[in-house]
Amino acid sequence: MTPLKRITIRDVSERAGVSTAAVSYVLNGREGKVSQETASKVRRAVEELNYIPDFSARSLAGTRSKLIGVVIPQTEDQKQLLLQNPFYSELVCGIEARLRQSGYHMILSGVDKGEGYLDTSMQRNLDGAIIMGIYQESFYDDLKRVKVPIVLIDSYVNDSYFQTVSIDDEAGGYMATKLLIDNGHTNIALVTGLIRKDGVVEKRFLGYKRALKEAGLFYNPDHVFEHSVSYEYGQEAAAAIAAGHPEITAVFATSDLVAMGVLRGLSDAGKRVPEDVSVVGFDDIPVARMCNPPLTTVRQNIVARGAMAADRLLKAIEEGEASLADDPSVARLELAIRQTVQRLAPS
Repeated sequence: MTPLKRITIRDVSERAGVSTAAVSYVLNGREGKVSQETASKVRRAVEELNYIPDFSARSLAGTRSKLIGVVIPQTEDQKQLLLQNPFYSELVCGIEARLRQSGYHMILSGVDKGEGYLDTSMQRNLDGAIIMGIYQESFYDDLKRVKVPIVLIDSYVNDSYFQTVSIDDEAGGYMATKLLIDNGHTNIALVTGLIRKDGVVEKRFLGYKRALKEAGLFYNPDHVFEHSVSYEYGQEAAAAIAAGHPEITAVFATSDLVAMGVLRGLSDAGKRVPEDVSVVGFDDIPVARMCNPPLTTVRQNIVARGAMAADRLLKAIEEGEASLADDPSVARLELAIRQTVQRLAPS
């Protein structure tokens, strides 16, 4: 069977009856260089031939590839974070929509636990990259060698090379814990992912501790349940709380995914939410308002934050390294009050 011939820019120019340079101008969005009639001929030929631009070849020729790498962390032995944690799905939706609106395409990949090198997708002539989560220091050294603009999400790495899009995670942890304190709770558990340096969980943990200290409450390390960001661990932590900590009347979970597991684990243990134990999450993923009871949580606009990261990266691509000196973008947080927190009666 004869293989199909790949349509080239020369085929488009012959069909349109114009030069290859004119085709290149139109394909690269520089239609001002040609007449409207020529641009129409090129677009018609592209459609008739079903021509697909070779982004790699364009990059090698010195023009932009229009490809953006987006990396999701695989740091806690979960190989399908995009599917398992709706937070990442929401972020990616915001990134992809904004990139598509600007004529860019996204290459999505993960980096496995312990890897300190670039994923192969990072070597595809990318115009830039958006990196979610935290990694080993060597990974960031590798990123800088690629010499393209890079935006970090959910990282507190202190390196002026990178752009950052963040929220005030410490303030969010404080808000969640203070809400529970204001409702009369003094024994508040923290159910959290692994507390790593320069990560969002560490900041939320510090906000939890600050709220306790400000209220004059004792910080009890036995009330901190730390493992992985997963629904299953939320269940396990809730079971441990129900079985061994009758003094705990409230839980702050550092992600909604974990909070959902806590709700299920408490229910399985015969505990009622919020009558027996109050629960506050973090993120406000869509299912937070759909669970039973609807989850009180710290709300961030996740899709808008993804779009913000894409905007910041596109600006860096257009303006070059000078834009890297900009201040970090910080998205707003607020409490979404629903039905999982109950005020304790004065003792």
